[in-house]
Order: sequence, then C-alpha cells, then structure tokens
Amino acid sequence: MAIKDLANGRGTASDAGGGGGGGGDVKAHFVFIPMMFQGHLIPAVDTALLLATHGALASIVVTPSNTGRVRPAVDFARKSGLPVRLVELPLELAAEGLPHGADDVDRVPPDLWANYFRALARLRAPLERHLRAHAPYPTCVVADFCHPWARELAASLRVPRLCFFSMCAFCLLCQHNVERFDAYGGVAGDDELVVVPGLERKVEVSRAQAPGFFRGMPEFEKFADEVEQVLAEADGIVTNSFLEMEPEYVAGYAEARRMKVWTVGPVSLFHQRATTLASRGNTAAIDADECLRWLDGKEPSSVVYVSFGSIAHAEEKQVVELGLGLEASGHPFIWVVKNADQHGEDVAEFLRELEARVAGRGLLIRGWAPQVLILSHAAVGGFVTHSGWNSTVEAVTAGLPVVTWPHFADQFLNAKFAVEVLGVGVDVGVMEPVMYRLDQKEIVVGREVVEKAVRSIMDGGDEGEERRRRARALAAKARAAVEEGGSSHGNLLDLVKNFEFKVGAGCDAIA
Repeated sequence: MAIKDLANGRGTASDAGGGGGGGGDVKAHFVFIPMMFQGHLIPAVDTALLLATHGALASIVVTPSNTGRVRPAVDFARKSGLPVRLVELPLELAAEGLPHGADDVDRVPPDLWANYFRALARLRAPLERHLRAHAPYPTCVVADFCHPWARELAASLRVPRLCFFSMCAFCLLCQHNVERFDAYGGVAGDDELVVVPGLERKVEVSRAQAPGFFRGMPEFEKFADEVEQVLAEADGIVTNSFLEMEPEYVAGYAEARRMKVWTVGPVSLFHQRATTLASRGNTAAIDADECLRWLDGKEPSSVVYVSFGSIAHAEEKQVVELGLGLEASGHPFIWVVKNADQHGEDVAEFLRELEARVAGRGLLIRGWAPQVLILSHAAVGGFVTHSGWNSTVEAVTAGLPVVTWPHFADQFLNAKFAVEVLGVGVDVGVMEPVMYRLDQKEIVVGREVVEKAVRSIMDGGDEGEERRRRARALAAKARAAVEEGGSSHGNLLDLVKNFEFKVGAGCDAIA
C-alpha cells in the first residue's frame, strides 16, 4: 500500500518543526485520525492546527479524496510556520466490496456503509508502519469516536488515545444517560418522548430523535457496541465546544465517563482571514469575493442564511416549499441548494423562476458555500440550519439566532440545546428523522411554517430581540474562550503539556 507523507517531514523531535512547516522544537506529536465526513473532518483539522500554534506537531491522516479538501488550510498554516503534516493513506476499496471512487463518502452507496467502515479499519496497520518510520514518534493518538480500531493502534504504539467529538457535551451527556439508564425501556413506540435521566433541566427525547450512536440500524449494532466499549476505555475526550457555554454538561459528561474532557472550541476561530475561511472543506461553488460583494450591498443583520450541511438534502417537494417560504418572508437570503443537479426538471425550473423573482434579494448557491465567511459578515442576521454541531457552534460564534430544522443523528439534541437551553433558536417542529429511514414516510415543512420561522428570528419584537441579545453574549464568550486566559486556550496548552515528549524515553516507552 502506497502512503504519502505530504509534508515530506522526517527527523527527530527537535527538527520536526522544519519538516512540518515550522522552525524550532516541537513539544508533542499528536496524530489526528478524523472521520472523513465534512462535519467531522473540518473541526478535527482545525483542532490539529490550533495545537500546532502551541508548539505541537500535528499529523493529520487523510484518504486521497479528502486531501484536496483540507490541503489549502493546512498549506496556509505551514507557510505561517506551523508544524503540520498530512499523511495520505489509500483505502482498500475492492477488499471490502466497495466501488471505485468510494473513498469519497459522497459516492458510497447507502447499502455499503458498513463496508466503508471496515475499509477504514484497514488503515491501522499501514498507519502504524508509517508512524514508526517517520520521526518524531507520536505522543498521542486523537481519533474520531467512529474509529474504534484506533484503540489497537494506540495500544501497539504504547501511547495514549483521546476520542475526538465534533459535538457538544450536552448532546454527548444526553445520549450517554439515555443509554446508561435504559430510558427507552418499556417505551411502546419510537416517537414516544421520555425525560433524559440525570439532568437538572427537563429535556425530552424520543428513540427516533436520539437512538444512540449507530443504534437503530441492524447492520451496525455490533459496531455500536464496539464504539461504546472503545470510548469507555479512552484516555480522555476532546470536543469542539467551550466551557462557558455549557459548564454543567461538560462537568456532567466528565463525571459520567470518569475521564477528562478537553473543550477546545470554537475551533473555527483558528481562521481569522477571509482566505482561510473560504478554503475550509470542499471547493466553494461561489467565488468568495463575489459572495462578499453581494453581502456588502445589504443592510446590517438583514440577510438570512439557509444551509442544511454537507450530508442532509431536501426532497423535491421540500425544495419548493422552502423556496416559497423564503420568498414570502420578504427578507434577503442566501440559500445553499445541495445536489441541485439531482432534482428533476420541474424543480430546476422552479429554482430558475424563483431566482428571477427574487433577483437582487435572494442568492442561490448550488453546491458548497464558504459558510463561516458568510456567517461572519455583518449583513447576516439569522441562520436556518439542519442543526449539525459545526453549523450550530458557527452560528453561536457569529452571534446569530437560528431556525432549527434537524434531519437525523445528533441534530435533534443540538436543536433542543439551541432552543431550550441556550435560548437562541426557533424550531420548525420536525419531530422525527427525515433521512436514513427504514420506511418511506414523507415529512415536509410547509411554506407557511418556513415563513413564520424566518420572520421570528429576523423581525423585531421582544422575543426576537432577547434571542439576539443571548446570541451576541454567547459570541463574546466564544471569542474569550479561545483568547489567552480563556478556557479553550488553556485546554489546548494543557493538552500539549499532558502529552509532551518524555525526556529520556524511548520511542516505545512514551506514555
């Protein structure tokens, strides 16, 4: 198996800075193994870059289709002198019955997801050989929780292993407590609400909304058990959140897991320049300057941004209802239309006609958008989101209220967190997943609901102003967390200190 060290860095702990793009000594060597989904990959890379700013060497494992997605941000960091490496490892697709090109998760057929995870597990042996052959020796493996095979890798290397979550502690604690206390025991249906045990605040969820990681899919039950076991054996947890936003849930999860939880976010704040903001993830379908010029022509806080992330997509009927709701709201909007080319001609024609009707007021982006760049612009006043955690914390960082529209997985808990705990959101009322269902039930949010939700976060009124006030206060706390003296800044320093090179230790003795 051919492996590329894309930084071409070899050497000892003292010269790894030069090999990784920076000069001088490095204090520790973190090996990041992200999950290759955009929502997991981007914050993992940002976290690696943040650790590099504090003197650690960060090696980031990627598969070929993902190299281009993260290379611009990594190259920018390396040119700035940070010790960062990309280690590219190809997946053995044929060995797991995957088609050519399935290294790109967007091209993995739904019935082959289990095969894809098995292919990822095959990276363990070649990655270990690479790490042993390229100095400096690792001091810590930071693996996405979706990679249970990282346990064997870290054990063989005899180094600590941390689990990385691109999620908030509220979500993690709710999922953990529901499973730990068997909250769904005796519940008749998947839609029946239960109170999450062990929380001071009353939070209700259903099995459909929070089944547990990889639960509810028969082919993944064994994998789900392994994920839980490996997580319980980790040496700690790193998450893209910040202590000031959810102190009781960070403390609660650390106590429940009986391990250290390092909150290091919002990690997107590593990117302070428009050039790096626009280069995160896939290549944008719109030029960053063009996007900024459009926004520059709008009044402050007047534009609503609409995006459902990298995985979630709307069915054809929903596309029409969403478009008509945005048009009826009367507000300027940027709408990211995912997989527009996969919709039928009727929808394509509807989108063209809509663009003509809202010319100058509405901007449709067909494909990837430079989201953080858009959210950070003064013209944007609200965000209609699928409630993926990256999008939620990016909205928090920008000080924006949100319309929560969860589609699947942790998104329902994130939506509850934004609306019920933080008080910065309005929910559209979706109570069950609209994706990855075993049945073919159609769930459509009508145009009137869309219009009302958009107006509720964009228009005035006491409730709307209170949401904006809370959002702005959270944004100030988020920025303070990553600055010197802040909780996340301190946690990054603590990570480096805890997993630094041990003086006089041999490669196989670093612990």
